Amino acid sequence: MPKRSEEMLVDLWMSLLLVWITCVPCVSMTPIVGQSKSTQTGGSAAEASGPAEGQRLLSRAKRGWVWNQMFVLEEFSGPDPILVGRLHTDLDVGGKNIKYVLAGEGAGTIFAINELTGDIHAMKRLDREEKAEYTLTAQVVNADTDEPLEPPSEFIIKVQDINDNPPQFNEGPYRAAVPEMSAVGTPVTRVTATDADDPVYGNSAKLVYSILEGQPYFSVEPNSGTIKIALHGMDREMREEYLVVIQAKDMGGHMGGLSGTTTVTVTLMDINDNPPKFSKSLYEFVIPEDLPVGKMGGKVKANDRDIGENSKSTYSIIEGDDQGMFEIVTDGQTQEGILRLKKPIDYESKRSYTLRVEATNVRSEPSSGGPFKDTATVKVVVEDSDEPPVFLKPVYVLEVNENAPVNTVIGAVTARDPDSTGSLVRYFIDRHTDLERQFNINVDDGKITLAKPLDRETDMWHNITVTATEVRNHSQISRAIVAIRVMDINDNAPEFATEYEAFLCENGKPGQYLLILLLINRPHSGGLCLYNRKHY
Repeated sequence: MPKRSEEMLVDLWMSLLLVWITCVPCVSMTPIVGQSKSTQTGGSAAEASGPAEGQRLLSRAKRGWVWNQMFVLEEFSGPDPILVGRLHTDLDVGGKNIKYVLAGEGAGTIFAINELTGDIHAMKRLDREEKAEYTLTAQVVNADTDEPLEPPSEFIIKVQDINDNPPQFNEGPYRAAVPEMSAVGTPVTRVTATDADDPVYGNSAKLVYSILEGQPYFSVEPNSGTIKIALHGMDREMREEYLVVIQAKDMGGHMGGLSGTTTVTVTLMDINDNPPKFSKSLYEFVIPEDLPVGKMGGKVKANDRDIGENSKSTYSIIEGDDQGMFEIVTDGQTQEGILRLKKPIDYESKRSYTLRVEATNVRSEPSSGGPFKDTATVKVVVEDSDEPPVFLKPVYVLEVNENAPVNTVIGAVTARDPDSTGSLVRYFIDRHTDLERQFNINVDDGKITLAKPLDRETDMWHNITVTATEVRNHSQISRAIVAIRVMDINDNAPEFATEYEAFLCENGKPGQYLLILLLINRPHSGGLCLYNRKHY
């Protein structure tokens, strides 16, 4: 305790002692036969100003003591022991040889009694927060024999509180979060301080909260410690975190009170209050015409100042794709829009596309009027690729009569270069499909001719593969299947199935069967046989 405070307390106690000396109350009771009367007086400020609550005089019918509670201020550390109060008995008259005896909590260590006068002194500095009251017993005994002259009586010494403990925030420092753009007066969190001083006696434990740092953004309710929003339109995208310093002061916040502080870190939580925004209004992509379906042709990105789920968007094509050539999907990791092909594109058919794409927030706040959107233009330029020749038909079916002469033209195949430059095309037969080299093809016009005579009875069908190759780029090759059907002609005379020998009996009758002859034509026209029967 500061020296000046100690001096003030000494002066206070000296004043109280003077009042006690001059104004000691004389309490008397009508004595009961064979019994005496005693009193106890206290030397505290409360006694100097009159009896306080709980200080009414109590009478005991069987003993001569009348007791009051005694009081002593905590933390007093003057040069001399503190006079707490005086015990007095009616037996203490004249020259009676008596003495006062003190027992109980702190007797002889904390509290001492003058055996002759009954004065009780506090020998040590007391702390109410360690122990608020002491229960003791007093007794009058014969000074020579220690024989009790009265039964022991119990009384209490209460330690009176002074404001010697500052408020403390036992749960600090604090962290709290509140949605951005919250209305003024929205509660953020509540801080609570405690004071070890007596909450009943005086204002030592009456706390008032105030804000030292964090204005004008936040305020604090003086009595409850509730922190609230104090500024309209607090935007997380401008500032996300605030440090608030809160003070709790005892003595009702008045001058001279003790104080304690704590910090509160307030984080603004994101709401969806920002729309997606494309970084460019126009995107241009060059896509080769031979890009496979499903492959990526380009990326777009709409940025959102919000975070988490509030920043996620979906993409869609809203104009310019009537034929359904493209699709745009969202990359869940990068939040980019991926432009992909849904159908093959052809430089020779259409060389550019102009699309209108839209980014839309997935989530929206009920009060935001969303969902938030943004649009951009995507121009797709189709790049010409060196494509292989294209046959007019993927499969050709040709017919030729068996035994047709060599170099007979069976038919022709046709392929063209789809590129705008229109390269010449050369035709070849894949000899892996014509191992006997029965056919030839004109490299310039694709006409297929016989290289060897064909026999339908040997092979009715011949399947060959024809390739078409660009003259300027031999790596660009296409293939087509040519199925050649050999047509039957009547090139086989009938034959008997075997040599026949017939026998006729001498007594044979007219019209009797002798032999059945079977005449067979070789299969033709799909492999059917004709059976000619003759009867003899």
